[in-house]
Amino acid sequence: MSAPLSSPTRQVDPAVDEETTGDTPWQAVVWNDPVNLMSYVTYVLQKLFGYPEPKATALMLDVHHKGKAAVSSGDKDKIETDVAKLHAAGLWATMQRT
Repeated sequence: MSAPLSSPTRQVDPAVDEETTGDTPWQAVVWNDPVNLMSYVTYVLQKLFGYPEPKATALMLDVHHKGKAAVSSGDKDKIETDVAKLHAAGLWATMQRT
């Protein structure tokens, strides 16, 4: 009989936490709400992110039909700022790691 093969092990550096590394992008997500008009959501996406009208409309339709849409991505600080701007405009928004 041969000896069982050992499974590969992964070295983990305790000083580096994978959950807090800056390499992982974040997304700002706009959620559907019963308050804002579709035209207003399109307008906000155009003004805050500089999206052309067709892209802003497509994102708004995702919010309307699918319940949510990722409207921007980047590092954590950028997305926190984007979510704050969306909140200031009256939209429901959260951030999530991609």
